[in-house]
Parts: sequence; structure tokens; C-alpha cells
Amino acid sequence: MASRFSQSSVAALSNHFDDCSITDDVDLIGHHQRRDRDSETASSSYGNGASTTTSMAYFPQTVVLCDLRHEAFEVRVPSGPADSGLVSKWRPKDRMKTGCVALVLCLNISVSPPDVIKISPCAKMECWIDPFSMAPQKALETIGKTLSLQYERWQPRARYKVQLDPTVEEVRKLCTTCRKYAKAERVLFHYNGHGVPKPTSNGEIWLFNKSYTQYIPLPISDLDSWLRTPSIYVFDCSAAGIIVNNFIELQGWSTSSGSSTRDCILLASCEAHETLPQSAEFPADVFTSCLTTPIKMALRWFCTRSLLRDSLDYSLIDRIPGRQNDRKTLLGELNWIFTAITDTIAWNVLPHDLFQRLFRQDLLVASLFRNFLLAERIMRSANCSPISYPILPPTHQHHMWDAWDMAAEICLTQLPTLVEDPNADFQPSPFFTEQLTAFEVWLDHGSEHKKPPEQLPIVLQVLLSQCHRFRALVLLGRFLDMGPWAVDLALSVGIFPYVLKLLQTTTPELRQILVFIWTKILALDKSCQVDLVKDGGHTYFIRFLDSVEAYPEQRAMAAFVLAVIVDGHRRGQEACIEADLVFVCLKHLQGSTPNDAQNEPLFLQWLCLCLGKLWEDFTEAQTIGLQADAPAIYAPLLSEPQPEVRAAAVFALGTLLDVGFDSSRDTVGGDEECDDDDKVRAEISIIKSLLNVVSDGSPLVRAEVAVALARFAFGHNKHLKSIAAAYWKPQPNSVLSSFPSLVIKGTGSGYSTPTQYMPHGSMGPTQIGPLLRVSGENQSVVRDGRVSTSSPLASSGLMHGSPLSDDSSQHSDSGILNDCMSNGVVHHTRPRPLDNALYSQCVLAMLTLAKDPSPRIAHLGRRVLSIIGIEQVVTKSVKSTGSVRPGETTTPVPSLAGLARSSSWFDMNGGHLPLTFRTPPVSPPRPSYLSGMRRVCSLEFRPHLINTPDTGLADPLLGSGGASSGVSERSFLPQSTIYNWSCGHFSKPLLTATDDSEVLMARREDREKCALDYIAKCQRSSVNKIHNQIASWDTKFDLGTKTVLLQPFSPVVIAADETERIKIWNYEEATLLNSFDNHDWPDKGISKLCLLNELDDSLLLVASSDGNIRIWKDYDSKGKQKLLTAFSSIQGHRPGVRSVNAVVDWQQQSGYLYASGEISTITVWDLDKEQLVNSVPSTSDCSISALSASQVHAGQFAAGFVDGSVRLFDIRTPELLVCSTRPHAQRVERVVGIGFQPGLDPAKIVSASQAGDIQFLDIRRQKDTYLTIDAHRGSLTSLAVHRHAPIIASGSAKQLIKVFNLEGEQLGSIRYYPTFMAQKIGSVSCLSFHPYQLLLAAGAADACVSIYADEILPPR
Repeated sequence: MASRFSQSSVAALSNHFDDCSITDDVDLIGHHQRRDRDSETASSSYGNGASTTTSMAYFPQTVVLCDLRHEAFEVRVPSGPADSGLVSKWRPKDRMKTGCVALVLCLNISVSPPDVIKISPCAKMECWIDPFSMAPQKALETIGKTLSLQYERWQPRARYKVQLDPTVEEVRKLCTTCRKYAKAERVLFHYNGHGVPKPTSNGEIWLFNKSYTQYIPLPISDLDSWLRTPSIYVFDCSAAGIIVNNFIELQGWSTSSGSSTRDCILLASCEAHETLPQSAEFPADVFTSCLTTPIKMALRWFCTRSLLRDSLDYSLIDRIPGRQNDRKTLLGELNWIFTAITDTIAWNVLPHDLFQRLFRQDLLVASLFRNFLLAERIMRSANCSPISYPILPPTHQHHMWDAWDMAAEICLTQLPTLVEDPNADFQPSPFFTEQLTAFEVWLDHGSEHKKPPEQLPIVLQVLLSQCHRFRALVLLGRFLDMGPWAVDLALSVGIFPYVLKLLQTTTPELRQILVFIWTKILALDKSCQVDLVKDGGHTYFIRFLDSVEAYPEQRAMAAFVLAVIVDGHRRGQEACIEADLVFVCLKHLQGSTPNDAQNEPLFLQWLCLCLGKLWEDFTEAQTIGLQADAPAIYAPLLSEPQPEVRAAAVFALGTLLDVGFDSSRDTVGGDEECDDDDKVRAEISIIKSLLNVVSDGSPLVRAEVAVALARFAFGHNKHLKSIAAAYWKPQPNSVLSSFPSLVIKGTGSGYSTPTQYMPHGSMGPTQIGPLLRVSGENQSVVRDGRVSTSSPLASSGLMHGSPLSDDSSQHSDSGILNDCMSNGVVHHTRPRPLDNALYSQCVLAMLTLAKDPSPRIAHLGRRVLSIIGIEQVVTKSVKSTGSVRPGETTTPVPSLAGLARSSSWFDMNGGHLPLTFRTPPVSPPRPSYLSGMRRVCSLEFRPHLINTPDTGLADPLLGSGGASSGVSERSFLPQSTIYNWSCGHFSKPLLTATDDSEVLMARREDREKCALDYIAKCQRSSVNKIHNQIASWDTKFDLGTKTVLLQPFSPVVIAADETERIKIWNYEEATLLNSFDNHDWPDKGISKLCLLNELDDSLLLVASSDGNIRIWKDYDSKGKQKLLTAFSSIQGHRPGVRSVNAVVDWQQQSGYLYASGEISTITVWDLDKEQLVNSVPSTSDCSISALSASQVHAGQFAAGFVDGSVRLFDIRTPELLVCSTRPHAQRVERVVGIGFQPGLDPAKIVSASQAGDIQFLDIRRQKDTYLTIDAHRGSLTSLAVHRHAPIIASGSAKQLIKVFNLEGEQLGSIRYYPTFMAQKIGSVSCLSFHPYQLLLAAGAADACVSIYADEILPPR
């Protein structure tokens, strides 16, 4: 890392970003060439000879679902840049200025005070002036004027007042005048008492009477009462510590804590028992000289102690060329180095808060304290200890003083030449270069857990100089990249004003590193948005965003910075609109063509998020966006391969939907505004785009769709409610007919059935009707005078939606009638902004989301439904008084999600929910028109919001007729998370790869080696009978084992039953590792278990019969399983079919999941993109009953059909279907199992039908099968084909497993457990081979799972 940024070329930095910034996943293995491997392994030529040798093609390099977005999506608490808290501590509490300086000099030149005995020669210089070189009065005035000038160097804007040898009255006037002038600013009081006695033990300083015949004491308490606070005192006199001690007593301060409520700072020249040094090598006011002329004092003191003391003329020190504030001159550079060193010492030694208060709050105080560190060093050499309040730890021996001595020596050696020849070249000190190198060394070896880099304040100083600036910024960037703690440290040192100022520079090479630094700052602290807009910094980032020569990852950072600037900050939004940000972003989104180098996903993602944040709740910006045709520009982004880009695009489209109120204007009724034709057209196009991604494969995207639909539902509440209400009229057997028009056009998925947006087809039209009067028809809801906990309503705590007692039912009905009239009649007379078909599709889309396989999205979907007045109650299963088997249902109460209507019943109870009832309600039969009205109704009349904790199911939204203010209503809308979640990317290190990559690579190599050994054994061994049972496990599944799976690298078997309970068992130790339910929905049924990424961190894919896919991480740790992602792989199914009966298979080589069932297509999902990439027509009227993907040839899979036919597909070929054949022709029975034969031959397939025959096909000879085995007569239930060994197994309902080789010879059969009990195995329900070893797992209908091995191969 040492030379990461050492070159000044743009390329060096950008390549660095190329390498590291986007790889925040663990996908380190050939990720980029994943799609290219297909061509090497399978040229798709079906004519090549069969080969049995193993190739590396068996070890796919694809690793899926290990991106940042999969880290605990379900439980994520989104965290964006913080607005407050820890991070804003770095801001100086309140900047302060010293507005007035009072200088009091009690010198009484030529008269020595009575308590001082002077030595000879004695220190006599005051402000570098010899008071005895001129008349006393003139000397006094000159010294006063000089001191004033010396202070002005540090604070030129203050007002200076000097009192020379004053009386008490004069000091009182001085103090009151200064406080009056300074108002709330700080006043500095400087007291020089060299011509008066030491302070008294009572804490009095001495002044004079008018005739200078007496010393008059002034109590410190008086001084304090005149000056008040904020103030700073400098006491330069002997025994000055007495004053400090008395001050502390006076204030009642504890000496330890400097955080007094009174802002009073003290600097004193020595301790209470010390006198000032009298040695002639020092000036008499050595303390004042250190504080006001530190460079001169430091060099003189250094000269007397260095080897230069004999060769150097001290007078040269007064003639150092240059100006203090010009860093290119010798004096300026010395001053700069001195500032850097004292700042560094203070930052490394002081507590954080004290450093902020003394060194960052007030310029003059900071300068005095820096110089005070020098005073401590110099005066301690004369046995005198300057003290301060707040007390500082000792710093006189800090090692950074050595660096100062070296810099001073280098300067002094040049001095004679520079004084003699003003044109001589001045050699800059190597100090800053060396310190930057030290910082770089720290960066290579330091970390959060080590001591922070002490050079940080020096890096800050270096930013002032052009020659070191680039290197300093690059190193600073590397430091900030180490994590939020580093950003916080840098901000507390005071970096902020510097990097803010740098945005005014136009130097091109600084642009990308400045953007990087600002990215890091804003990722930690959002509050900086205000400063950026105030200083016009946003234009810098807009220009960078628009510069095509910058790398897209860096432009993504600029887009991130702009997104933070406009996030919830109206002034920022306005400023960015003025600077044409909308057009800049849309231009780059429009210009992005697939496979374009500029089309970096992170860049597209942040362009979308930036615009979304700009449009959020800001009508003016939304109008500009709609006029620029933003919805059309965004539509293609919804099919981008990266889920993050799709989610960001959905977010941006959602923010364009007008919710009907806006914090920037007073809203008129929403409906009148909607009549604007352009706006309606835009809304229609946005909604159509959103409906296309309701069934996206990524939960990230669907969550944003739900949030966007919630906004739409809010803006179009009345219309959606009336549609939803019409939808639920229980017309006999046809709810769908109440929809105005329900022909949904195909959306690219290839379906055009009306059920496309039905919740996975599991709620058919006939099932919806009975749900609406839950308490009317279902007597089990209330019994024994209390609410049954098994009722759909009670179990979720949503009582308010249903009348549960007789009296309330009647009220409820009348309320509903009124409601419906207002809802139906009034609203229907208004023009509808959008057509009914679109509203219908939206309601269906909302239903789909409410039944999403991802719990988080289902929760969001239910919140969206509650906005349009539907409250969905999810029941795990309805247990009525009689026991109902899970397979059956009682007619009036389907065992699936109930939809309870909302009603005005809640008002009648005065807002309180009665949870007990005296008598169970007996509902008389209602006239049919009344039950027609009993439907989802308007909530406008509900006066109270529900006070229960928001479960996401209630409808707290539309309280009191919309009278409450829009902003408070807004808080009920579900909030988008994609922005805050995406911000997390920039808080992570972007310049360094993750540390665990090597560990992962090593583990992967071990596993590949292990797998190769296993495979070699498999292929070498003369396969014998696999009937040696090595383990048996009673899973205790009620309905028997449905599917079973062996883990490749550990002795673990995974099994699941029809209720989707998953159990993981270690068969060597015979211990249960974990057990969990796949989901809580009432519709259960398992299709298949697959392992993803088996050579890496394996994930468990669980496919349900309804086509829902859920993928689990850490599934083998007890209770720690995490749902990574979930989606529905099949949308809609054939008319007249109750369930989908999904069949799926996973292909690691390509990263594809193939799914089909009672539908006419096979859907192909890319799990890396989490996207449907293909819908392959099955070219048959029958449904698919078995599916197998080739583990060698990516893109190739075989399907077996209900009618006994087999088809081979290859999605790499244009025609998709390779061939079709009917091997099971004798008896038309469904294909139960299908699989590719081991080896690299793409054309050899094994197929087994329910009739009991197993057919071996070679697709190149399409005529017929080349080998048939009649394995079981009419009862074959399962087939397993080993991935590498030439062996297959079949199971039958007649308690029998047979094992064959590829020549058709039976190698053995398993009928009994080999125990003395000779117990029979149950009806075989599933078989599965170990991927690499000769192990066979068998699951039976009696809940037993057995594992068999070859006799020769002992168990691991």
C-alpha cells in the first residue's frame, strides 16, 4: 500500500479504485469471467464423444448471494449518515473571538520592589527593549506600545487598551470599558508585575497610588467582578501561582476539572513558591516573550544550547528574512513548523474536549496556548514552572521538540548566507516531507486498535502548502478510509474548514481525492450539508459529476455527496436545482448504454438515489423531472442486472409520485391537481413501470416497490379504496368479475393470465368471499365468552377491524352503509385521474406484496393494503373445535391469510377495544345486499388513531377526515431504506481489499483438493453394493421426510417434510444441529433442497411447492439461521389448477435457478442478478414433473413431463429446445426423476417414470432409448444419479431401493435395516447421493432418514 497514491497521475488513483472499491463481497473467485466459462466447458456441440475424465468444470467459479445487500436484509436497521450524536462532537461548540485586550504594566522603572534582591548581571529586557537605555517614562510608553504590537500579531482585529503603572481606579475603568466593548466576546487581561511586590497570600495584586508613593493591593475578586466572563488572564510576575490558586478557590472550582460553567482561562508565569529567572540570558519578561514572540525566544534559547552558540551572531536572529505569514520565506516556514509541532504536542497529550476548547475555539487563545507550551519548555530549564488553568499535563520533554530543534538548526545554518545575500536561494526544511513519510508508515501498519497517528495535526498544516498538498490529501484519504473512527479523529483535529476551503481551488489533480475525502466525511456526518451549500461547495461536485474523464466510481462518490447535500435539506435542494443537477443526472442516466465502460452500476445507483433525494417532497423538482421525461429515462433501468440499481431506480420513480401534500407548499385538494394531463400521463407510466418489478427477484427492489405503491395509495386513496371495495363484493364464485377490466398485459415475463399479480395464486377467487365476515360465519372465533386465540383476528391483535359483538355489529352496519354511500356515490361522480384497470392492477400488486415470501416485504405490503383500507390478518393455521388435518380445510374458513375489513365499529366503542364479551355473538342471516356492503370501507370517519404499537397491519393513516397536517400523516408512510442502506457502502474501507480473502481462498483450495480426492476414489472403486447402512435418524416428522440432502464436506444431512420444517443432523455424532420452519404462511409444501456455493460458504436453498424460494445462511447453527433472500420463482399458474407444484433445480456453474410446474414455461433466474433472465416455453400442453440442470454445462437442463415425455433445453442456443422425446411410451405415466449421467457428455440422460421404468437416453440418437431398466412395477417414487460415479439409485413405494450401474446392471437392493430387528424401511419418498462420495441418503414416509455407503468405503 505504500505507493498507492504516490504518483500524481489520475490513473494511479483510479486503478486503485478499480481494484478495490466495489468489491465489498467475498466473491473473489473468478467473478468477472463467470459467464465466459460456459464456452470453455461446453461448446454446445452434441456430437463429441463421451468422456469420463473429471475436469475442473466440475468446480464452478461462480459464487452467488454473498454481496453486501444480503447481510441480514430481513433484520436490517438502516443506518445512513448520522445527523447528530457522537459525530458532531468534532464541531467547536461555539466559535469565540477575543474582542478586547487590556494590558496592565506595573514596571515602575528604576525603582526595585522591596521584596526582590537582584543579582548582577540581571535580566532586564522588557518586550526586547532595555528600559534603562532611555528616560523611564519614554521607556514605559515604548514597552507598552511594543507589547500591544506583539499581541496584535496574533489577533489584529481586537481593540487594545494599555494602562502603564496604573491606580486601582484606572484598572477598574479599563476593565469595565473592555467588558462593555467586548459584549459577549472574550477579554484578555495581561498583567506585568515586575515593578511591584509579589501577590499577597490573600490573592491580591499590587498597583500604585496616584503619587507613586504607595503600592495599593487589588483583590482578585474585584478584578473578576469587573471583567466577568468569558475572559483570559496572563499574569507575568513572581509567585503568580498564588493568584491562580486564589482564583480557583474564589470560583469554587475543583482543580482537576477544567470544565467550569464559567469560561475563565488563566496563564501564570510560575508556581506560588517560585520567583522569575533573573539570568541575563533571558529577558526579564521571559514568560511574555514566549507568549508573544515565540520564534525569536525559541531560537535564542536554542542557540545558547547548540553547537552554533560560538559561531552565530545573535543579532542575526532579529534579522531573519521574510514575513511570519508567508510560508515561502524562512521566517514564515519557521513559524509554520512551530505551529505544526505545538499543535501536534497538544493534540497528542490533551483530552479531546480540552484540545477543542483551548486550541480550536478562539484564535488568540489557541496561539497563546501553543506558545505557552514553549514557555513551559524554556522556563523549566531555569527551574521555573509556568502554570495554567485548565491545568495541562507536562509537555516540556515531548519528543516532537527534537523535531523542532532540528528544524531550528537547519534554519540557523542558512541564516548568515541569507542575511548577507538577499537573493540567495532559501532551502525549505525537510520537516513536512519527513512527517508525511512517518504518517505513511503509520498507515501501512496502524489500525483502530493502535495508538492514533501523532502526525495528524501536521497533515492538517501541510494542506496549507501547495507543494505538499496532493500527497497530504492522498494520505489523508487513506486514513479516512480506515473507518468512521478515523474520520472522527480527523474532524476533531480541525480538518473541516481546510477541506471546505479547498473546494474553491480549480487544481484538476486534487479533484478526485477531494471528492473521496468529502465522501468519507459525509458518510459519517450528514450535518456538513449545510456548510457545503452555504459555501457553494455543491457546484464543485456537480461539475465533477458531469466530467466524463473522471472514473465512474469516483463520479458515483460525487453523486453520493450531492445526495447527502439534498437529503431532507430544502436549501440544498433549491441550490442544486439552480445548478441544473436534474439535467446533469438525467443526461448521464440516458447516455448509459449496456456494456459501456461508464455504465458502472455504483454510478447508476447513485445517480438514481441523488435524483430521488432531490425530488423527495419537493414539488418544484418533481415538476422539472416530469418535464424532462424522467419516467421514460428510468424505465430501462428497472431491468439492469444489479439489484441495487433497480432498487435505486424504483426509489427515484416513487419519489416522483405526488403523495398529495408537500412540506414546501400549502396543499389544495389532491384531486383538482391531478387533472393536469401531463401529470396523469407521467403517473400512469410510473405505475406501469413499477408493476413490472412487483415480482422482481431481489427483496431490495420489491421493498422499494412497496414503499412507492404506498405513496401512490396515499395520493389516490379514495379511488383505490372504491376499487378495493368493489373487488370484495362477494359475487358467487367470481370476485374477479367485479374488476372493471382485469386483462393484464404481459410484462416481459411471458404471462398474460389474470392471476399474474395474484398472491402466488394461492388465494383463488372463490376463497376470498368467505373471509370478509369473519365473525359472522366462523363461530369458532368467539366461544366461552372470550376471544379464541386461534381466530385469525385475535392471533394478530387486530381486533378493531371486525364487529365482534351483536350490538356493535348493528352499529357497524349502519356506519358502513353511510360510509359506502359517501365512498361510492360522491367519489364516483368525480373524474378519476387514472383508469380502473390500472387501479385494479395496483390492488393486485399490493396483495402480491402482502403475501411475499420475504417477511419484511410482506409486512410492508400489509402496511400498503392498510392505506387503502384492507387489513390483512395472517394466521398460521386455523384450528377450529374439531381437529382439522393440515391437508383439509373447512369450507367457511380457509386456512390461509384472512382479509378483515376496516369499519367504523371502532368509533362506537369510544376508541377502546373490548377484549372480552358477555355472550358469543349469534349473527342472524343477513340479506344479501347487506353482505354486499360488508366490505372494505373508507376510514375517513374514524376519529381516533389506534394506539396499539404499529405492527404494520393497522391503519393509523387516515385519521379524522384528513384534517391532521400532511407532515404528521407522512410519518405513517413506510419509509424507503435503499438510500440509507446504500450509504453504508461508503463508510466501509474502499481502498483496501477485505482481510479474510486469503483465508477464503485457502479454504476453497482445500475443498477442491478434497473433492478431487473423493471423485478419484469414486471413479476408481469397482462400485459394489451400496447397502451398508452407516446411520439412521428418526426425524420425528409427522408427515414423513419429503426431501433430503447430504453436505459435501461435513457429515451432515439436511431433511425437510411437507410442512416445510427443516432439520439438520450430524450423522457421525448423531446430533441434531438445528431445526427451523421455512416460513409461517399457512400454505405449506416443500419441493426441493439445494446447496448453493458448496465449495465456499454454502447456503441452503429451500423451494416450496408454490414456487417460493427462500435461501438461508448459517442454517446449521442452532437458532442462528438467517434468511438471505426470498422470492417467488413462479408467477401465476394454469387456470383451473389449485397449486403450482413447483419443480426447481440449481446450477452452480451458471448461477441459474430453473423453475417450473403447472405453468407453460420454465423460468430461468440468475441468482447473481436476482433477476428473471429467461422464460423458456415448455412446448408442451402438459406440466413439468421433474427438472434437472447439468452440473457441467452451464445453461443446459432437462425436463420430464406428466405425459412421460422428456425434453433437453440449452438456453445458450437461440432455439432453446435441443430435442424432445417420449422414452416412457408403454404406459403414459409422469416422469418422477430425471438426471444427467456422470461425465462430461452433455447428451446422456437418465429418466424414470412413475410406472417403474428407468430409461437411458442419448440425445444424439434421438430415435429411442438405448437402455431400459424395469426397476419397480408401477410404484417408482424417486431417482438419484451420482454426479461423478457411474451409479444410479431408484426408490419405490414398496419399501425398496435399487442401485444400478450405467450399463443397467443391478448392483444391489436395500430392503431391510441391517440390524437384528430386521425392521422394514417405509415407502421411499426421496433419495440423494453425496456430491463427491459414494454415500446415499434415503428419506421414507415414516420419517426415517438412512444413509448407506459402499461396503468398501468405510464412513468418514
